[in-house]
Amino acid sequence: MRFVTAKTGLCLILLGLSASTSAQAPLDLPPSFVIEADKASYADIADLVVIAPLIVDMTVRNVQKLSAEQSVGIPTSLERVLVEADVMALIRGEGGITPRIRFLLDVPKNAKGKIPKLQKQRMYLFGRQVTGRPGEVQLARPNALALYSTTNDTLVRAITNEAVQANAPRRITSVSGAFHSAGTVLGEGETQIFLKTDNDQPLSLTILSRPGQQKKWAVSTAEIIDASATAPQRFTLLWYRLACDLPRSLLSDRIEGASNADTTRAQADYKFVIESLGPCGRKR
Repeated sequence: MRFVTAKTGLCLILLGLSASTSAQAPLDLPPSFVIEADKASYADIADLVVIAPLIVDMTVRNVQKLSAEQSVGIPTSLERVLVEADVMALIRGEGGITPRIRFLLDVPKNAKGKIPKLQKQRMYLFGRQVTGRPGEVQLARPNALALYSTTNDTLVRAITNEAVQANAPRRITSVSGAFHSAGTVLGEGETQIFLKTDNDQPLSLTILSRPGQQKKWAVSTAEIIDASATAPQRFTLLWYRLACDLPRSLLSDRIEGASNADTTRAQADYKFVIESLGPCGRKR
């Protein structure tokens, strides 16, 4: 039988910690360049998921600095590199992906003109495959990267699962119209607000006021307003679209055939929705 002394056990634990932390050492990069491991906002992840047909969980294998001729037009504060990475998992992408990918990356330099060590860093890449060039990938944005963590993993997968649905909420481009109907008793009324999306997906808001009751609002994603509709749950794709895309106020020229009193009520109801949604939370 083999015994392990307390001292030996402690050494093994320390070695294990060293191995696990060295594989994912903190990066000295600004948050604007890469989403940090444990400080991501829902909106920052969602911003990348909704524009990226390819989402890859990867580990950086090699980084090669490119020559000045290959980096024409790049600001001196950045270093252009060719990154080679091993694919850990394909989270989104039709047709699959090669086990190893390559992509160009412009990395911010530190005060000494150096770039951080990217090798062995596990990240999420948001981008698209280059047509006709297997294994070559283009970032959806210059900063379309997020460091791996269990928090980011949960966010990326949950948002992607919503985004790939056929009826996934689309980007809101404007408020197309609104009207307020006063009720038969003082303090009663209903405001309906119609929203325009980038693919003309039906989307509308209904705000109900009843004397002695708390004001309620709901969002409908159908042509016919659903009486059972409710307000969206926070940190879902529908909440994100509303919280991040809606203008902060309702312009009076969007309110149809209303008196001054009805216009004021409609704008107050719209403000109630904005306050109920809370801040978008975008950090980048």
